[in-house]
Amino acid sequence: MERSPLNLMVSFFNIPPLWRECLSSAFRTALACTIVAGATLYGPISITSLITFPAFSYVVVILIIINDATLGDSLRGCWLGLYATIQSLGPAMLSLWAIGPNHFSKGTASIAVALAAFVVVLPSQSTHLIAKRISLGQIVLVYVLAYSNGAHIDPIMHPIHLAASTALGVIACVLALLLPYPRFACYQVNKNYKLLTNNVLKRLKLLVKVISEEENTSAFGLISRAKSLATKRTKLLFTIMRYLDGMKWERLPINFFKPHYNKLGEKLQEVDTNLIGMELALSCYKSFPINILDQDLKHGLNTLEEHVSLTIKNAKHTFLGSGSLTVPESNAKNITHFLQSLHTIPTTHQELPIFFFLFCAKLLHMKPSTEGPTNVQAQPIHKKEISHEDKDKWANWATKLKSSNLLPAIKYSFALGLSVFMGLLYSKESGFWSGLPVAVSYVSGREATFRAANVKAQGTVIGTVYGVLGCFVFNRLLSIRFLSLLPWFIFTSFLQRSRMYGPAGGISAVIGAVLILGRKNIGPPSEFAIERIIETFIGLSCSIFVDLLFWPKRASTCAKYELSQCLFTLVETIGTLSLVGKTDSQLEENQRKLKAQVNELRKFVVEAEAEPNFWFLPFHSGCYNRLLGSLSKLVDVLHFGERALKSLQQEFQRSDNFVNMLQSELLHVKEIICSSIKGLEEISKMKSFKFVEKEIEKKNMSSDVEMGKSREDDTWLSGLGEDGTREIIETFLQRSRDVVEKLYSDEGEKEVKSEVVLNLSVVGFCLNVCMHGTIEIEKAMRELVQWENPSSSI
Repeated sequence: MERSPLNLMVSFFNIPPLWRECLSSAFRTALACTIVAGATLYGPISITSLITFPAFSYVVVILIIINDATLGDSLRGCWLGLYATIQSLGPAMLSLWAIGPNHFSKGTASIAVALAAFVVVLPSQSTHLIAKRISLGQIVLVYVLAYSNGAHIDPIMHPIHLAASTALGVIACVLALLLPYPRFACYQVNKNYKLLTNNVLKRLKLLVKVISEEENTSAFGLISRAKSLATKRTKLLFTIMRYLDGMKWERLPINFFKPHYNKLGEKLQEVDTNLIGMELALSCYKSFPINILDQDLKHGLNTLEEHVSLTIKNAKHTFLGSGSLTVPESNAKNITHFLQSLHTIPTTHQELPIFFFLFCAKLLHMKPSTEGPTNVQAQPIHKKEISHEDKDKWANWATKLKSSNLLPAIKYSFALGLSVFMGLLYSKESGFWSGLPVAVSYVSGREATFRAANVKAQGTVIGTVYGVLGCFVFNRLLSIRFLSLLPWFIFTSFLQRSRMYGPAGGISAVIGAVLILGRKNIGPPSEFAIERIIETFIGLSCSIFVDLLFWPKRASTCAKYELSQCLFTLVETIGTLSLVGKTDSQLEENQRKLKAQVNELRKFVVEAEAEPNFWFLPFHSGCYNRLLGSLSKLVDVLHFGERALKSLQQEFQRSDNFVNMLQSELLHVKEIICSSIKGLEEISKMKSFKFVEKEIEKKNMSSDVEMGKSREDDTWLSGLGEDGTREIIETFLQRSRDVVEKLYSDEGEKEVKSEVVLNLSVVGFCLNVCMHGTIEIEKAMRELVQWENPSSSI
């Protein structure tokens, strides 16, 4: 579909993928900007008189097309541009007609901008981010220029001119992604899906091959290659999910695919999760070969790997249709027949990882379980019952206020209004340049305030300087001056993919150069550049000031709070592990909550690493990253534990004394793990080490003298030592062996027995990983407390 001369040339010269992406993005951006420039600089008077804001046309182009956009993205941009125009310019037209442009003042314009911005920003989910940015940019221009030009502004034609400029930018994006050949989102998804499929096949083959290796060197080499492929998988999966939204807009005029692509991401995530579990199992081994595996198991694994690979290859052709990434369940029983040889639970924890590996391989091969509609519908009913039982509807008003988008909307609208007001104080004619960068760089949620302002300022400066230099070199040659933007587009494509500048810095750099090189009659370029840099600095400074005023919490403080929330949810999740009853829905809900909190913690850690220290203690990123690694591992292993327990709960529905004894043993292990995590949660909430010392002193005072054992020893898992943790797990395994032998002694129950053995072994592995993960968290927390209290001995 995209075998154009440009692609053929790229393939012929064997250009690396990153260069290919950047060249393609730069070419599309340059083409869109050329269309805008041709219409505004060389177009007929009927067009140039209508499009009086060419600068905003360039801004719209950059907002829509800069991030590897596709035809579907540009078609969506048409709708978003129309929606933004109606949302912002419709009320603005009424306001200008009612008040009159000549009655506007600095304060009136700033208040109008703030109120209109509040209305735009308040809906958190219903309005797309690009629509909000376009709408906010229009709001700044329509009200500030109404004040600047006063009586020369027509209340009706002024918004219409701005709408026409927006439409030009949107149309330029569509044409740039159609010519010389269309860039379809469906093609990008198909291409990346094939790459991801090959990635999955290679990882699966490597992981199965590790099982049969006889030497450590070759085995660890294969594991290292699998981890490298896993890193590439993350980018491929992100790319696929990024283009899925654009496919919706291409389906209407170009019906290539059946409407089943919404399930694609879930299928890919399920396969990838099982591979992560297999990698986790192999990472537990310190030496090879794995003696527990006999030739039958190895042969069965190879057969399973071949069959799963064949299934995934077949699914490549129907991945957006009814094809599945898994085999039919009837065939799964034949392929996984070799697992019936697992009729004995291992006696030591060293043998557990291979059982976990086999369990993940089985899940990879099985048909994905689908939840009934009753479980999904039960949640809103439950919420309604709670709401009826709640007598005081206003009891949690503060929590609801924080969870809504009200406070962020107030904060942002105040920041934008203040930016406009301060910009107008400096310059009446150029005051909108202080508010425009704040408007078009709006983000929902928190961001690294100082880092974002820093990269935006640097991007604006280097882009503006490049524009001034381009005007100096090609002073009288307007067409050649505009062509000098092409290398800048290529450079900024790399810039927005870098860790140093990112998308915010790259977009600012592009806009800074285009606004100078893509327009005429702007006066001396150096004066315009200096004025715009100053106005941008004013706007970003106001944004930082308001952010600190409304949200004074540093990212490091938020990370510490989120860490305590993760530990609290971890206790709840481990506490719901059960062999009897129906706790799978609660466990799954807690697990989803824990995963979301760990992802939120990761965002705060990234933000805290980028924020300046000032007079505060430096952020211990290494310690927090280790905590993130341990928590992420626990999230993964609890997912598989939930799958194993769900199967066991169905098998143990008619619980007897043997199962209750095993449940008591599981409860004992859970209490040991949760006791340690609860102590860590309490420490994470304390502001000073003095409180930690008092808490430890209280625990020591409450020691049981008769048992000769302090409460502190009971609290921390690390105090048990390696022998203590091994004894706990092996006791659970021995109890599991006894229960299995007593419940499944008949020859006709071999299949059920092997499944119970595999599931109980997985539960034992999960408990073992939870114990060692908790010990790792204890060590990291001890280091973190020592870091925050260097004068104390921890």
